[in-house]
Amino acid sequence: MLSQTLYRLGRLAARRPWAVITSWLVLAALVVGASSAFGAKLEDSFRVPGLDSQQANDLLEAAGSGQAGVTAVVAVTSADGGVLDAGAVARLQRDLAGLPHVLGTTDPAGVLAGTSDEPGVVSPDDRVALIRVQYPTLDELSPADLAALKAVEGDPSLRVEKGGDLYFAYEESAANAGELVGILAALAILLLAFGSFVAAALPIGMAVLGLAIGVSAMPLLGQLMVIPSYAPVLGAMVGLGVGIDYALFVVTRHREHLARGVPVEESIARSMATAGRPVVFAGGIVVVSILGLAVAQVPFMTAGGVAIALVVLIMVAASVTLLPALLAVAGRRVVGRRPAVAASPGWARWTRHVTRHPRAYLVAGTALLLALAAPVVALRVGIPDDGALPPSRTERQAYDLVAQGFGPGHNGPLVVAVEGDASILPTLAAAIADDPGVADVDPPVVRGDIGTIVAYPTTGPQEKATYDTVERLRAEVFPAALAGTGAQAHVGGQAANFADVGVRVNDRLPAFVGAVLAMSFLLLMLVFRSVLVPLKAVLLNLLSIGASYGVMVMVFQWGWGADLIGLEATVPIVSFIPMFMFAILFGLSMDYEVFLLSRVREEYAATGSSTEAVVSGVAKTGRVITSAALIMGSVFLAFVLGEDAATKMFGVGLATAILLDATLVRMVLVPATMTLLGRANWWLPGWLDRLLPRVDVDAEDRLPELAVVRVGG
Repeated sequence: MLSQTLYRLGRLAARRPWAVITSWLVLAALVVGASSAFGAKLEDSFRVPGLDSQQANDLLEAAGSGQAGVTAVVAVTSADGGVLDAGAVARLQRDLAGLPHVLGTTDPAGVLAGTSDEPGVVSPDDRVALIRVQYPTLDELSPADLAALKAVEGDPSLRVEKGGDLYFAYEESAANAGELVGILAALAILLLAFGSFVAAALPIGMAVLGLAIGVSAMPLLGQLMVIPSYAPVLGAMVGLGVGIDYALFVVTRHREHLARGVPVEESIARSMATAGRPVVFAGGIVVVSILGLAVAQVPFMTAGGVAIALVVLIMVAASVTLLPALLAVAGRRVVGRRPAVAASPGWARWTRHVTRHPRAYLVAGTALLLALAAPVVALRVGIPDDGALPPSRTERQAYDLVAQGFGPGHNGPLVVAVEGDASILPTLAAAIADDPGVADVDPPVVRGDIGTIVAYPTTGPQEKATYDTVERLRAEVFPAALAGTGAQAHVGGQAANFADVGVRVNDRLPAFVGAVLAMSFLLLMLVFRSVLVPLKAVLLNLLSIGASYGVMVMVFQWGWGADLIGLEATVPIVSFIPMFMFAILFGLSMDYEVFLLSRVREEYAATGSSTEAVVSGVAKTGRVITSAALIMGSVFLAFVLGEDAATKMFGVGLATAILLDATLVRMVLVPATMTLLGRANWWLPGWLDRLLPRVDVDAEDRLPELAVVRVGG
């Protein structure tokens, strides 16, 4: 039985605490050292097999056109706002062309001097020049290439701003204070909850050490797969939240045992056997849910999920080994000045109030969640571009200069790869130029068997109209222009690729959601021997997650409260965030569900009264669950301090869902629904009861009898 295994593990760690602590410290040193010596670099690869944009990029790469590689954008204007000097621009071009790995640049200097007619590189008023610096693929590059690009400053008479793919791949945002702020907020909440610095510091220390190991292991994991650069930030966000929460559950139960006079070693073992079980269940659900991201068939999402799941696994392992050792070293100092209480009178009064008016609270709570979830119908996925960055960033200024001089579509050109009869290229280019969503088209270029046509949309790369243009080219323009020729055309470029990824994720989302719901339902049915309890949990979780999606739409697409989180412009929801959030939140909500309902189930088995069981269960867990939610919400919200729009989305979305789940759902809707259902909560058909294996969630009665009880400590 798991409870007995955890009991023995907790007792072993409590008896040999320094051996366990030393082992963890040695492991941390080894992982950090190995990561520095052998770790692979983290990079953002948006290669997704099967997408039309990926086919275009593969063709361009095979033909050696350079269009499949990485592009840096250098926007140039005169420092005094006047007409550009051709000589100064020419010197800047030469400096850029001479950088390592650069395949070539556009030639605005030649256009200004009248020796070239290259289109789309000088604005009509000769005040803005655009130098596109072409690099090979990321496999051949490193952050040193970005550093070399930054070092090119140009003539003092020029204002030079830089951005593009190279910055997207290697530029690091300003140091994010999210981790530190989240840790300080968690420490303050734990101090208020426990009244003991020692009890508050143990969960923080355990989580920080586990996080150091988990994040340091990501470059090592990068030797097996390409780990995206966002994985450490998201891993830190989730890892800190779950690590502190899991430790909080165990420490709370340990303090209760100590208050009853249980010896320290026995208390640790029993706390692991009881509170440790929801930790293992919840951690397992988080890991399995995140690994389920593989169903999207988007490699960078799968790799990111594996990296984050590794952090969660490490936190679970630390909770059942390192934490009991730390508790043993702390001894009875975790009790502090504020005694642990088995039940909170305040939460008992609140729950009795809810159970006296269950219908009113059920209707009002559900209506509020539905209202918050309503904006989901307007959810639009994409990838925020440089236009969402703060105005102080050079990438944002380059973006604005390009839009000002050439139009917004020049920030996200569409690269059309054509295989087959090259003679059709002029006709196809003309057909593309006639599309109402296309502003300009460069003359076709042929390299090997592949023709290339670069088209500039009338709208910016993150706007829905741009992807509408892409879809129209694929569905209408190409078939009409290429009919009977045998040629095939594919639309690539960053704007098309990001939009295609969003469509792939949306197409896979229903299957993923269905799999997670079915898994959660089955687990809860096994644990609580009920049909209606897991059904209720699944429906309420859907409501809280839907509400968090709705809040993200309000903030990021509609701009409500955007100034409060430092968002410079409205942006679409990052394409992979809804699926990532669903995976993470369903797992995280499981620990609150199991922690609360295990107590309710205990009380129901003892009293036979559904209402009293709910009141007692909430009274015994309300303070812990709300404290845990405040901690996790604070950790998540702290990450909105960063500059990256995707990090802000994760912070807002995860914090909203967790706070709603642990307050409105667990403390209002769960008591209301369970009161209305009464004895039906625990209904399970006899045939199904016999078929399902037995899984106990909080079986303290199956542990060894206490040999010594010292009342009063």
